Amino acid sequence: MSATREQDSMTIDSDARPGEGARTPVLVVDDDPSMRAGLRQWMRLAGFEPVEAVDAEAALSRLGADFPGCVISDVLLPGASGLDLLRQARRIDPDLPVILMTGHGDVPMAVEAMREGAADFIEKPFDPDMLAAMVRRAADHRRLVLENRALSRRLSDMSGLSARLIGDAAAMVRLREQIAHFARTDASVMIVGETGTGKEVVARALHELSPRAEAPFVALNCAALPETMVEAELFGHEAGAFTGADRTRAGRIEQADRGVLFLDEVPSMPLALQPKLLRVLQEREVDRIGGRAAVPVDIRIISAANVDPRQAVADNLMRQDLVYRLNAVEIRIPPLRERGGDIRLLFDSFVNRFMVDYGIDGVALTADDAAFLEVHDWPGNVRELRNAAERFVLNAPMGAPPLRDLVTGSGIGAGAGEQEAPRGRLRELMEDYERRILVDALRRHGGRIAPVLEELDLPRRTLNEKMARLGLSRTAGEGSAEG
Repeated sequence: MSATREQDSMTIDSDARPGEGARTPVLVVDDDPSMRAGLRQWMRLAGFEPVEAVDAEAALSRLGADFPGCVISDVLLPGASGLDLLRQARRIDPDLPVILMTGHGDVPMAVEAMREGAADFIEKPFDPDMLAAMVRRAADHRRLVLENRALSRRLSDMSGLSARLIGDAAAMVRLREQIAHFARTDASVMIVGETGTGKEVVARALHELSPRAEAPFVALNCAALPETMVEAELFGHEAGAFTGADRTRAGRIEQADRGVLFLDEVPSMPLALQPKLLRVLQEREVDRIGGRAAVPVDIRIISAANVDPRQAVADNLMRQDLVYRLNAVEIRIPPLRERGGDIRLLFDSFVNRFMVDYGIDGVALTADDAAFLEVHDWPGNVRELRNAAERFVLNAPMGAPPLRDLVTGSGIGAGAGEQEAPRGRLRELMEDYERRILVDALRRHGGRIAPVLEELDLPRRTLNEKMARLGLSRTAGEGSAEG
Protein backbone atom coordinates (compact mmCIF):
# COMPACT_ATOMS: atom_id res chain seq x y z
CA MET A 1 0.00 0.00 0.00
CA SER A 2 1.39 3.43 -0.89
CA ALA A 3 1.97 6.07 1.77
CA THR A 4 -0.90 8.18 0.43
CA ARG A 5 -3.34 5.27 0.39
CA GLU A 6 -2.20 4.21 3.85
CA GLN A 7 -2.89 7.72 5.18
CA ASP A 8 -6.30 7.89 3.53
CA SER A 9 -7.30 4.58 5.07
CA MET A 10 -6.60 5.97 8.53
CA THR A 11 -8.43 9.28 8.14
CA ILE A 12 -10.93 10.04 10.92
CA ASP A 13 -13.47 12.76 11.47
CA SER A 14 -11.60 15.45 13.43
CA ASP A 15 -14.86 16.62 14.95
CA ALA A 16 -15.69 13.21 16.32
CA ARG A 17 -15.34 12.59 20.03
CA PRO A 18 -14.62 9.21 21.53
CA GLY A 19 -17.87 7.87 22.94
CA GLU A 20 -18.30 5.45 25.79
CA GLY A 21 -15.83 2.60 25.19
CA ALA A 22 -14.23 4.27 22.13
CA ARG A 23 -10.44 4.59 22.02
CA THR A 24 -8.92 8.07 22.10
CA PRO A 25 -7.16 8.78 18.77
CA VAL A 26 -3.45 9.60 18.66
CA LEU A 27 -2.15 11.18 15.44
CA VAL A 28 1.28 9.63 14.69
CA VAL A 29 3.40 11.68 12.27
CA ASP A 30 6.61 10.09 10.96
CA ASP A 31 7.96 9.40 7.47
CA ASP A 32 9.67 6.16 8.60
CA PRO A 33 7.25 3.22 7.99
CA SER A 34 8.99 1.02 10.59
CA MET A 35 8.71 3.76 13.25
CA ARG A 36 5.03 4.25 12.42
CA ALA A 37 4.49 0.51 12.69
CA GLY A 38 6.14 0.44 16.12
CA LEU A 39 4.17 3.46 17.35
CA ARG A 40 0.97 1.95 15.97
CA GLN A 41 1.52 -1.23 17.99
CA TRP A 42 2.53 0.59 21.18
CA MET A 43 -0.44 2.97 21.05
CA ARG A 44 -2.89 0.14 20.58
CA LEU A 45 -1.36 -1.81 23.45
CA ALA A 46 -1.71 1.34 25.60
CA GLY A 47 -5.43 1.58 24.74
CA PHE A 48 -5.32 4.33 22.10
CA GLU A 49 -6.34 4.38 18.43
CA PRO A 50 -3.39 5.39 16.19
CA VAL A 51 -4.02 7.61 13.18
CA GLU A 52 -1.06 7.95 10.81
CA ALA A 53 0.44 10.64 8.59
CA VAL A 54 3.82 10.86 6.82
CA ASP A 55 4.29 14.63 6.86
CA ALA A 56 3.01 17.88 8.43
CA GLU A 57 0.65 18.69 5.56
CA ALA A 58 -1.14 15.34 5.82
CA ALA A 59 -1.27 15.64 9.61
CA LEU A 60 -2.81 19.12 9.54
CA SER A 61 -5.57 17.91 7.23
CA ARG A 62 -6.66 15.56 10.02
CA LEU A 63 -6.72 18.11 12.80
CA GLY A 64 -9.53 20.39 13.92
CA ALA A 65 -10.40 22.46 16.97
CA ASP A 66 -12.35 19.51 18.40
CA PHE A 67 -9.81 16.75 17.66
CA PRO A 68 -10.33 14.50 20.69
CA GLY A 69 -6.79 13.17 21.12
CA CYS A 70 -3.17 14.27 20.86
CA VAL A 71 -0.31 14.31 18.32
CA ILE A 72 3.04 12.49 18.34
CA SER A 73 5.39 13.82 15.68
CA ASP A 74 8.99 13.37 14.64
CA VAL A 75 10.88 16.67 14.47
CA LEU A 76 12.58 15.82 11.14
CA LEU A 77 9.86 15.43 8.50
CA PRO A 78 9.91 15.84 4.72
CA GLY A 79 8.94 19.43 3.98
CA ALA A 80 7.69 21.30 7.05
CA SER A 81 9.34 20.18 10.30
CA GLY A 82 7.74 18.90 13.46
CA LEU A 83 8.24 22.35 14.99
CA ASP A 84 6.34 23.86 12.05
CA LEU A 85 3.59 21.30 12.61
CA LEU A 86 3.48 22.28 16.30
CA ARG A 87 3.07 25.97 15.43
CA GLN A 88 0.33 25.26 12.87
CA ALA A 89 -1.49 22.90 15.26
CA ARG A 90 -1.49 25.57 17.97
CA ARG A 91 -3.06 27.99 15.50
CA ILE A 92 -5.86 25.47 14.95
CA ASP A 93 -6.26 24.97 18.71
CA PRO A 94 -3.85 26.37 21.35
CA ASP A 95 -4.85 23.54 23.71
CA LEU A 96 -4.11 20.68 21.30
CA PRO A 97 -1.32 18.54 22.89
CA VAL A 98 1.68 17.82 20.63
CA ILE A 99 4.52 15.48 21.72
CA LEU A 100 7.72 15.78 19.66
CA MET A 101 10.32 13.06 19.02
CA THR A 102 13.92 13.43 17.87
CA GLY A 103 16.82 11.07 17.36
CA HIS A 104 19.49 13.70 17.60
CA GLY A 105 19.53 14.65 21.27
CA ASP A 106 19.26 18.30 20.34
CA VAL A 107 18.79 20.12 23.67
CA PRO A 108 18.28 23.62 22.13
CA MET A 109 15.61 22.10 19.87
CA ALA A 110 13.86 20.59 22.90
CA VAL A 111 13.96 23.94 24.69
CA GLU A 112 12.51 25.68 21.64
CA ALA A 113 9.79 23.05 21.31
CA MET A 114 8.70 23.50 24.93
CA ARG A 115 8.78 27.28 24.51
CA GLU A 116 6.54 26.92 21.44
CA GLY A 117 4.02 25.00 23.56
CA ALA A 118 4.84 21.32 23.05
CA ALA A 119 3.08 19.09 25.57
CA ASP A 120 6.25 16.98 25.93
CA PHE A 121 9.53 16.03 24.19
CA ILE A 122 11.17 12.59 23.97
CA GLU A 123 14.45 11.41 22.51
CA LYS A 124 14.80 8.33 20.29
CA PRO A 125 15.33 5.52 21.12
CA PHE A 126 12.81 5.69 23.92
CA ASP A 127 11.04 3.42 26.36
CA PRO A 128 7.53 2.72 24.95
CA ASP A 129 6.10 2.80 28.48
CA MET A 130 7.52 6.30 28.99
CA LEU A 131 5.93 7.49 25.74
CA ALA A 132 2.63 5.83 26.69
CA ALA A 133 2.68 7.72 30.02
CA MET A 134 3.25 11.02 28.17
CA VAL A 135 0.38 10.27 25.79
CA ARG A 136 -1.89 9.31 28.66
CA ARG A 137 -1.24 12.64 30.44
CA ALA A 138 -1.78 14.58 27.22
CA ALA A 139 -5.00 12.68 26.43
CA ASP A 140 -6.37 13.21 29.95
CA HIS A 141 -5.67 16.94 29.69
CA ARG A 142 -7.29 17.07 26.25
CA ARG A 143 -10.39 15.29 27.55
CA LEU A 144 -10.73 17.82 30.37
CA VAL A 145 -10.31 20.76 27.98
CA LEU A 146 -13.04 19.43 25.68
CA GLU A 147 -15.39 18.65 28.58
CA ASN A 148 -15.02 22.18 29.90
CA ARG A 149 -15.62 23.60 26.43
CA ALA A 150 -18.75 21.48 26.09
CA LEU A 151 -19.97 22.77 29.46
CA SER A 152 -19.24 26.36 28.43
CA ARG A 153 -21.12 25.88 25.17
CA ARG A 154 -24.03 24.37 27.04
CA LEU A 155 -24.17 27.27 29.46
CA SER A 156 -23.82 29.89 26.72
CA ASP A 157 -26.56 28.21 24.68
CA MET A 158 -28.95 28.32 27.62
CA SER A 159 -31.11 31.30 28.25
CA GLY A 160 -29.90 33.52 31.08
CA LEU A 161 -32.29 31.83 33.50
CA SER A 162 -31.27 28.30 32.62
CA ALA A 163 -27.61 29.20 33.05
CA ARG A 164 -28.19 30.73 36.49
CA LEU A 165 -30.83 28.35 37.78
CA ILE A 166 -29.56 25.00 36.56
CA GLY A 167 -31.90 22.06 36.96
CA ASP A 168 -34.33 19.76 35.19
CA ALA A 169 -36.61 19.06 38.16
CA ALA A 170 -40.22 20.08 37.54
CA ALA A 171 -40.06 22.61 40.39
CA MET A 172 -37.07 24.34 38.76
CA VAL A 173 -38.74 24.45 35.36
CA ARG A 174 -41.75 26.03 37.05
CA LEU A 175 -39.51 28.49 38.90
CA ARG A 176 -37.90 29.70 35.67
CA GLU A 177 -41.34 30.11 34.09
CA GLN A 178 -42.53 32.20 37.05
CA ILE A 179 -39.48 34.46 36.94
CA ALA A 180 -39.82 35.03 33.19
CA HIS A 181 -43.51 35.89 33.63
CA PHE A 182 -43.40 38.08 36.74
CA ALA A 183 -40.23 39.93 35.74
CA ARG A 184 -42.26 41.90 33.21
CA THR A 185 -44.54 43.31 35.90
CA ASP A 186 -43.88 45.87 38.63
CA ALA A 187 -45.61 43.83 41.33
CA SER A 188 -43.90 43.31 44.68
CA VAL A 189 -42.43 39.82 44.94
CA MET A 190 -41.62 37.79 48.04
CA ILE A 191 -39.18 34.93 47.50
CA VAL A 192 -39.52 32.15 50.06
CA GLY A 193 -36.88 29.47 50.42
CA GLU A 194 -34.52 27.84 52.86
CA THR A 195 -31.06 29.28 53.49
CA GLY A 196 -28.73 28.62 50.57
CA THR A 197 -31.37 27.98 47.92
CA GLY A 198 -30.42 31.06 45.87
CA LYS A 199 -32.98 33.70 46.77
CA GLU A 200 -30.74 36.60 45.72
CA VAL A 201 -30.03 34.86 42.41
CA VAL A 202 -33.78 34.79 41.76
CA ALA A 203 -34.13 38.43 42.82
CA ARG A 204 -31.38 39.56 40.44
CA ALA A 205 -32.92 37.53 37.62
CA LEU A 206 -36.28 39.26 38.21
CA HIS A 207 -34.48 42.60 38.01
CA GLU A 208 -32.36 41.88 34.95
CA LEU A 209 -35.30 40.53 32.94
CA SER A 210 -37.48 43.50 33.82
CA PRO A 211 -37.97 46.94 32.22
CA ARG A 212 -35.93 48.29 35.18
CA ALA A 213 -32.83 46.30 34.21
CA GLU A 214 -30.74 49.42 33.44
CA ALA A 215 -31.59 51.02 36.80
CA PRO A 216 -29.98 50.15 40.16
CA PHE A 217 -30.41 46.86 42.02
CA VAL A 218 -29.90 47.73 45.70
CA ALA A 219 -29.74 44.95 48.29
CA LEU A 220 -30.09 45.13 52.07
CA ASN A 221 -29.78 42.14 54.36
CA CYS A 222 -32.11 43.00 57.23
CA ALA A 223 -30.49 40.39 59.48
CA ALA A 224 -26.93 41.62 58.93
CA LEU A 225 -27.28 45.06 60.53
CA PRO A 226 -27.73 46.00 64.18
CA GLU A 227 -31.30 47.08 64.91
CA THR A 228 -30.12 50.63 65.68
CA MET A 229 -28.65 50.99 62.17
CA VAL A 230 -31.44 49.53 60.05
CA GLU A 231 -33.58 52.69 59.98
CA ALA A 232 -30.76 55.02 58.91
CA GLU A 233 -29.49 52.50 56.36
CA LEU A 234 -32.91 51.98 54.82
CA PHE A 235 -34.45 55.45 54.99
CA GLY A 236 -31.39 57.74 55.05
CA HIS A 237 -30.90 60.84 57.20
CA GLU A 238 -30.34 64.58 57.12
CA ALA A 239 -27.18 66.20 58.40
CA GLY A 240 -27.37 66.64 62.18
CA ALA A 241 -30.26 64.20 62.59
CA PHE A 242 -28.31 62.30 65.25
CA THR A 243 -24.82 62.17 66.71
CA GLY A 244 -22.34 61.36 63.97
CA ALA A 245 -24.67 62.37 61.11
CA ASP A 246 -22.35 65.06 59.77
CA ARG A 247 -23.87 65.07 56.29
CA THR A 248 -27.09 64.19 54.48
CA ARG A 249 -27.17 60.62 53.26
CA ALA A 250 -29.67 58.91 50.98
CA GLY A 251 -30.85 55.53 52.28
CA ARG A 252 -31.13 52.31 50.33
CA ILE A 253 -34.69 53.12 49.28
CA GLU A 254 -33.61 56.36 47.56
CA GLN A 255 -30.55 54.66 46.07
CA ALA A 256 -32.89 52.19 44.38
CA ASP A 257 -34.95 54.95 42.71
CA ARG A 258 -36.23 53.79 39.29
CA GLY A 259 -34.82 50.34 40.07
CA VAL A 260 -35.25 47.48 42.53
CA LEU A 261 -34.83 47.35 46.31
CA PHE A 262 -34.09 43.82 47.50
CA LEU A 263 -34.83 43.22 51.18
CA ASP A 264 -33.21 39.93 52.18
CA GLU A 265 -34.30 38.18 55.40
CA VAL A 266 -37.18 40.64 55.70
CA PRO A 267 -38.72 38.94 58.79
CA SER A 268 -35.64 40.17 60.66
CA MET A 269 -36.61 43.81 60.14
CA PRO A 270 -37.46 45.44 63.50
CA LEU A 271 -41.21 45.34 64.01
CA ALA A 272 -41.25 49.05 64.92
CA LEU A 273 -39.89 50.01 61.47
CA GLN A 274 -42.37 47.97 59.47
CA PRO A 275 -45.16 50.64 59.47
CA LYS A 276 -42.66 53.14 58.03
CA LEU A 277 -41.77 50.71 55.22
CA LEU A 278 -45.49 50.08 54.65
CA ARG A 279 -45.97 53.83 54.15
CA VAL A 280 -43.22 53.87 51.51
CA LEU A 281 -45.01 51.13 49.63
CA GLN A 282 -48.35 52.91 49.86
CA GLU A 283 -47.28 56.51 49.20
CA ARG A 284 -44.16 55.91 47.06
CA GLU A 285 -42.19 58.42 49.09
CA VAL A 286 -39.60 58.14 51.85
CA ASP A 287 -39.05 60.23 54.99
CA ARG A 288 -35.40 60.58 55.91
CA ILE A 289 -34.50 60.67 59.61
CA GLY A 290 -34.56 64.33 60.53
CA GLY A 291 -36.07 65.32 57.19
CA ARG A 292 -38.75 67.96 56.76
CA ALA A 293 -40.21 66.82 53.45
CA ALA A 294 -40.85 63.41 51.94
CA VAL A 295 -38.75 62.39 48.95
CA PRO A 296 -40.69 60.73 46.10
CA VAL A 297 -39.31 57.38 44.92
CA ASP A 298 -40.11 55.01 42.08
CA ILE A 299 -39.08 51.54 43.19
CA ARG A 300 -40.04 47.92 42.91
CA ILE A 301 -39.55 45.92 46.10
CA ILE A 302 -38.44 42.30 46.05
CA SER A 303 -38.12 40.65 49.44
CA ALA A 304 -36.89 37.27 50.64
CA ALA A 305 -37.64 35.11 53.65
CA ASN A 306 -36.35 31.74 54.82
CA VAL A 307 -39.57 31.09 56.76
CA ASP A 308 -43.17 31.00 55.61
CA PRO A 309 -44.50 34.59 55.80
CA ARG A 310 -47.72 33.39 57.44
CA GLN A 311 -45.67 31.73 60.15
CA ALA A 312 -43.67 34.94 60.54
CA VAL A 313 -46.94 36.79 61.18
CA ALA A 314 -48.06 34.13 63.67
CA ASP A 315 -44.70 34.44 65.47
CA ASN A 316 -45.12 38.25 65.65
CA LEU A 317 -42.09 38.84 63.43
CA MET A 318 -44.01 40.58 60.63
CA ARG A 319 -47.12 42.71 60.35
CA GLN A 320 -49.93 41.11 58.40
CA ASP A 321 -50.56 44.27 56.35
CA LEU A 322 -46.89 44.48 55.35
CA VAL A 323 -46.93 40.85 54.19
CA TYR A 324 -49.97 41.65 52.03
CA ARG A 325 -48.00 44.46 50.40
CA LEU A 326 -44.76 42.53 49.94
CA ASN A 327 -46.11 39.30 48.52
CA ALA A 328 -48.45 40.38 45.77
CA VAL A 329 -46.49 37.60 44.07
CA GLU A 330 -44.99 34.78 46.13
CA ILE A 331 -42.24 32.65 44.56
CA ARG A 332 -41.07 29.55 46.39
CA ILE A 333 -37.67 27.96 45.73
CA PRO A 334 -37.53 24.20 46.34
CA PRO A 335 -34.88 22.88 48.72
CA LEU A 336 -32.12 20.87 47.09
CA ARG A 337 -33.24 17.59 48.69
CA GLU A 338 -36.48 17.80 46.66
CA ARG A 339 -34.72 18.28 43.32
CA GLY A 340 -33.64 14.69 42.62
CA GLY A 341 -31.18 14.39 39.72
CA ASP A 342 -30.44 18.13 39.84
CA ILE A 343 -28.02 17.44 42.71
CA ARG A 344 -25.60 15.52 40.48
CA LEU A 345 -26.09 17.98 37.62
CA LEU A 346 -25.26 20.95 39.84
CA PHE A 347 -22.34 19.20 41.52
CA ASP A 348 -20.77 18.27 38.17
CA SER A 349 -21.24 21.84 36.96
CA PHE A 350 -19.53 23.25 40.05
CA VAL A 351 -16.69 20.71 39.82
CA ASN A 352 -16.01 21.61 36.18
CA ARG A 353 -15.93 25.31 36.98
CA PHE A 354 -13.60 24.87 39.96
CA MET A 355 -11.27 22.60 37.96
CA VAL A 356 -10.87 25.45 35.47
CA ASP A 357 -10.58 28.12 38.18
CA TYR A 358 -7.88 26.26 40.11
CA GLY A 359 -6.14 24.55 37.17
CA ILE A 360 -6.80 21.09 38.57
CA ASP A 361 -7.76 18.13 36.39
CA GLY A 362 -8.50 14.44 36.80
CA VAL A 363 -11.23 14.99 39.43
CA ALA A 364 -13.80 12.19 39.46
CA LEU A 365 -16.46 10.83 41.80
CA THR A 366 -16.35 7.28 43.09
CA ALA A 367 -19.51 5.19 43.28
CA ASP A 368 -19.65 5.89 47.05
CA ASP A 369 -19.31 9.64 46.42
CA ALA A 370 -22.16 9.55 43.90
CA ALA A 371 -24.35 7.60 46.30
CA PHE A 372 -23.64 10.11 49.09
CA LEU A 373 -24.74 12.96 46.81
CA GLU A 374 -28.12 11.30 46.55
CA VAL A 375 -28.68 10.34 50.19
CA HIS A 376 -27.36 13.47 51.95
CA ASP A 377 -30.10 15.94 52.97
CA TRP A 378 -28.05 19.05 51.99
CA PRO A 379 -29.47 21.30 54.73
CA GLY A 380 -27.36 24.17 53.36
CA ASN A 381 -28.85 23.58 49.90
CA VAL A 382 -27.03 24.86 46.78
CA ARG A 383 -24.61 26.91 48.87
CA GLU A 384 -23.52 23.78 50.75
CA LEU A 385 -23.28 21.77 47.52
CA ARG A 386 -21.10 24.45 45.90
CA ASN A 387 -18.81 24.47 48.93
CA ALA A 388 -18.58 20.67 48.82
CA ALA A 389 -17.63 20.75 45.13
CA GLU A 390 -14.94 23.36 45.75
CA ARG A 391 -13.44 21.38 48.64
CA PHE A 392 -13.62 18.18 46.57
CA VAL A 393 -11.64 19.76 43.71
CA LEU A 394 -9.07 21.43 45.98
CA ASN A 395 -8.41 18.18 47.86
CA ALA A 396 -8.16 16.01 44.73
CA PRO A 397 -4.40 16.46 44.13
CA MET A 398 -3.74 15.50 47.78
CA GLY A 399 -5.71 12.25 47.51
CA ALA A 400 -9.21 13.48 48.26
CA PRO A 401 -11.01 11.82 51.18
CA PRO A 402 -14.51 10.50 50.47
CA LEU A 403 -17.02 13.24 49.72
CA ARG A 404 -18.99 12.18 52.83
CA ASP A 405 -15.97 13.05 55.02
CA LEU A 406 -15.49 16.44 53.36
CA VAL A 407 -19.15 17.36 53.87
CA THR A 408 -19.85 15.91 57.30
CA GLY A 409 -16.38 16.15 58.82
CA SER A 410 -16.41 12.46 59.77
CA GLY A 411 -12.92 11.00 59.60
CA ILE A 412 -11.36 14.51 59.57
CA GLY A 413 -10.32 15.13 63.16
CA ALA A 414 -11.67 13.37 66.20
CA GLY A 415 -15.39 13.86 66.73
CA ALA A 416 -15.66 16.65 64.14
CA GLY A 417 -19.05 17.15 62.53
CA GLU A 418 -20.32 13.65 63.10
CA GLN A 419 -23.53 12.89 61.23
CA GLU A 420 -26.25 10.76 62.73
CA ALA A 421 -26.65 7.51 60.82
CA PRO A 422 -29.95 6.98 58.97
CA ARG A 423 -32.46 4.93 60.94
CA GLY A 424 -34.50 1.94 59.92
CA ARG A 425 -34.16 -1.81 59.40
CA LEU A 426 -30.56 -2.65 58.48
CA ARG A 427 -31.52 -4.80 55.51
CA GLU A 428 -33.68 -2.05 54.00
CA LEU A 429 -30.97 0.58 54.54
CA MET A 430 -28.35 -1.64 52.89
CA GLU A 431 -30.64 -2.40 49.94
CA ASP A 432 -31.39 1.30 49.48
CA TYR A 433 -27.68 2.14 49.52
CA GLU A 434 -26.89 -0.70 47.09
CA ARG A 435 -29.71 0.37 44.78
CA ARG A 436 -28.40 3.95 44.62
CA ILE A 437 -24.88 2.79 43.73
CA LEU A 438 -26.15 0.50 40.96
CA VAL A 439 -28.56 3.12 39.55
CA ASP A 440 -25.79 5.72 39.44
CA ALA A 441 -23.34 3.33 37.72
CA LEU A 442 -25.97 2.29 35.15
CA ARG A 443 -26.85 5.93 34.47
CA ARG A 444 -23.25 7.02 33.96
CA HIS A 445 -22.51 4.10 31.62
CA GLY A 446 -25.72 4.45 29.62
CA GLY A 447 -27.07 1.06 30.75
CA ARG A 448 -24.04 -0.83 29.40
CA ILE A 449 -23.25 -3.75 31.67
CA ALA A 450 -19.55 -4.36 30.89
CA PRO A 451 -18.21 -1.04 32.29
CA VAL A 452 -20.51 -1.39 35.34
CA LEU A 453 -19.03 -4.82 36.06
CA GLU A 454 -15.51 -3.40 35.73
CA GLU A 455 -16.15 -0.32 37.90
CA LEU A 456 -17.88 -2.21 40.72
CA ASP A 457 -15.65 -5.30 40.39
CA LEU A 458 -18.61 -7.67 40.27
CA PRO A 459 -19.09 -10.99 38.47
CA ARG A 460 -21.83 -10.90 35.84
CA ARG A 461 -23.97 -13.40 37.72
CA THR A 462 -23.76 -11.39 40.96
CA LEU A 463 -24.81 -8.19 39.18
CA ASN A 464 -27.74 -9.96 37.50
CA GLU A 465 -28.90 -11.33 40.85
CA LYS A 466 -28.67 -7.93 42.53
CA MET A 467 -30.54 -6.18 39.71
CA ALA A 468 -33.28 -8.80 39.80
CA ARG A 469 -33.60 -8.61 43.61
CA LEU A 470 -33.72 -4.79 43.56
CA GLY A 471 -36.05 -4.63 40.57
CA LEU A 472 -33.57 -2.76 38.36
CA SER A 473 -33.15 -2.82 34.59
CA ARG A 474 -30.40 -1.50 32.35
CA THR A 475 -32.38 1.73 31.94
CA ALA A 476 -32.78 2.16 35.69
CA GLY A 477 -30.47 5.17 35.68
CA GLU A 478 -32.57 7.15 33.22
CA GLY A 479 -35.36 7.97 35.63
CA SER A 480 -32.89 8.73 38.38
CA ALA A 481 -31.08 11.24 36.24
CA GLU A 482 -34.23 13.20 35.67
CA GLY A 483 -35.16 13.22 39.36
